[in-house]
Amino acid sequence: MVPILSRLQNAAVSAAEAVMVPAAPEIHSAQRVLPPGGHNFGTAPVFLAAISTILGAIMFLRFGYAVGHLGLSGAVLLILLGHLVTIPTAMAVSEIATNRRVEGGGEYFMISRSFGSAIGGAIGVSLYLSQAVSVAFYMIAFAEAFRPILDWINASYGVALDPRVISLPATVALLFVILKRGADLGVRVLWVVVTILAVSLTLFFLGKGPEAGSVESLQLTNHIENPHSFALVFAICFPAFTGMTAGVGLSGDLKNPGRSIPLGTLLATAVGMIMYLALVFKLAANALPQDLAANQLIMSDIALWGPIIPIGLAAATLSSALGSILIAPRTLQALARDRVLPSQRLSDLLSRGYGRQNEPVAATLVSGLLALAFVLMGDVDTVSQVISMFFMVTYGSICSISFLEHFAGNPSYRPSFRSRWYISLLGAIMCFMMMFQMSPAYALFSLTIMFLIYQGLGWTRKGERSLSSILQGVMFQLTRRLQISIQKARAGETLGDWRPSILAITRHSEDRLGQFDLLRWLCHQQGFGQFVQYVEGKLSRDSEALAGRIAERLIQRTEVSKAGIYVDTMIAPSFDSALSSIVQMPGVSGLPNNTVLFEYATGDGDVSEVTQGAALVESLGLNVAILRSTPARFGYRRHVHIWLTEDDYSNAPLMILLAYILVGHPEWHEAEIDIFACYRSSEMECELGKLHGMIAEGRLPVSTKNVTAVPYDGERGVEAAAVAMSGNADLLILGLPENGRVPWDSADRFTGLKDILFVRAAEYISIS
Repeated sequence: MVPILSRLQNAAVSAAEAVMVPAAPEIHSAQRVLPPGGHNFGTAPVFLAAISTILGAIMFLRFGYAVGHLGLSGAVLLILLGHLVTIPTAMAVSEIATNRRVEGGGEYFMISRSFGSAIGGAIGVSLYLSQAVSVAFYMIAFAEAFRPILDWINASYGVALDPRVISLPATVALLFVILKRGADLGVRVLWVVVTILAVSLTLFFLGKGPEAGSVESLQLTNHIENPHSFALVFAICFPAFTGMTAGVGLSGDLKNPGRSIPLGTLLATAVGMIMYLALVFKLAANALPQDLAANQLIMSDIALWGPIIPIGLAAATLSSALGSILIAPRTLQALARDRVLPSQRLSDLLSRGYGRQNEPVAATLVSGLLALAFVLMGDVDTVSQVISMFFMVTYGSICSISFLEHFAGNPSYRPSFRSRWYISLLGAIMCFMMMFQMSPAYALFSLTIMFLIYQGLGWTRKGERSLSSILQGVMFQLTRRLQISIQKARAGETLGDWRPSILAITRHSEDRLGQFDLLRWLCHQQGFGQFVQYVEGKLSRDSEALAGRIAERLIQRTEVSKAGIYVDTMIAPSFDSALSSIVQMPGVSGLPNNTVLFEYATGDGDVSEVTQGAALVESLGLNVAILRSTPARFGYRRHVHIWLTEDDYSNAPLMILLAYILVGHPEWHEAEIDIFACYRSSEMECELGKLHGMIAEGRLPVSTKNVTAVPYDGERGVEAAAVAMSGNADLLILGLPENGRVPWDSADRFTGLKDILFVRAAEYISIS
């Protein structure tokens, strides 16, 4: 329900636009700056515009029906639930409206300029349909005001006339007046309507019905037999509450919109709720449920002077229809100017304005034809359900955007009126919940259509603000808060909470992929990974450009491989300086990294710098993992062999834990883990007993049947045993003792084996 005043002021805005820019098909930008000035209205016009729409057709025609079918308690619940939708929406709209000055296009302009034309277009289409269909709704309700006359004709002359004999000609006449006169209808109509409404309600509350004072009529749950469902009654009556944002279109002519829009809108919403609560109590106390359900003009039987109710109904519906037929074409014109419509030729036609006031003649004709199609339905209940769905999806989207904007932290979003995130969230939940309560099929259809419109507009508006930018802001804020919370909770970590936070640094990211793959496997779900490409040189514009190109390629690789890791580059004069800088930075989780993953290949010259880097990392108390990569690239990813020696009591938990994390990745789901306990022959029984003890205590999550005892003798006994027994292993995991007993940095060692991961645990890790 949309009142005359806001429509007239939007029309005035359109006229101002027409003065500045000649009306022609080429004009399609709604982003024009209005000249300074305006009418400098206060809060009163905003309040009157909203309240005159809230107290309209549904109030006169359907709240008796609601009390009759739901009882007094159900009608009160309906009003409260309806305002759980409209109050959050009113607050969200007030917030958005005070973010910037609203120009031509009303609510659509406000939403599209605050959140981008993709979001604005998706919501704007639904908003336009609700406005255009509202014309039909009001004209059908207008015809109902003549029901007593039609009944008199039928009783006197035996001629049963359908109300459409009034609604159809009245709609055509209204359309003719708008096309002929445009927006020059004068805002004084509003004051006449408000006066008639006030007189109608006053005489209604002063009157007494046939059941006045009856105790039975005041029973909370007293309703007719076989009543309609709550969802159906809610869908029929919900348009009664949808006029609260009518004053938004006035912001361009308000002296202080940051104060007047929130105050006028919320005051009208509150007054409307109080009036509806008083109305249902009055109806329940003055008429029986069967009379309330059967007689849609039951208020006439209660009012002090009955004819005032049809007069009030006629005045309210006609003014609302007039307002809707003024604003709906202007919303369509604004949509066409922003190229929201799929056809350029159609956009040119509908965006065209005529005359000095830039009247949207083509858009008015389209809106009028759409209204006539719904008038032909001739049923208030059917059309009101259609309107309810349009309003619900519009309001739900507005509340959702407001909720997300609270978390996005966008510096350009600075409304002078602030709602609360939980209020907007409540409004969004209520909207979508009631949509599915009313009609799941129509709810899904509406949301799907809105999503498709948004997607289509997003493809053609790549550079504009969209939902993704709002979501990025939300994710940024959530990440920031989570990182701060995690950092504060570091002291509360327990031994069993260890998870890999791995930093990988390399100079060979583009020609050797083993290190990248291993990192993404280990950090698939349980951990955090940061992959850094070292770029040798001094920091300069050229080196920064090179690093940027490398980073882009790494990002593309993460997308292709679905790697859940963070990639970056580091420019430094040496590998040691790059490593020293990187290990001091926090990991992507917000906590320090606990493991550094190096990589080298047999035959290259990186062994010495990896050795020095590993020594530095170990001295800082970080775990060390060194991958010796080969062209095998982890083979078929079926077999993981872990080799434990007497020097690996501190390394064993980390070695086994990394192996279990690895085989949990989908690409390793068929892999088996085998553990080889390799001890000197003289110490085998003692060391094997210690290992079984660790397994029995739960410190190692393995079974003794997966353990193979391998005795060895001689300096290279471990190497010889591994070469002999792990030739089919796709990955071999070896401990890296502090004393360096395993000469892993020699290029000619472990010949014939595939990829090897050397592990040195610098911290105690409990995996039980």
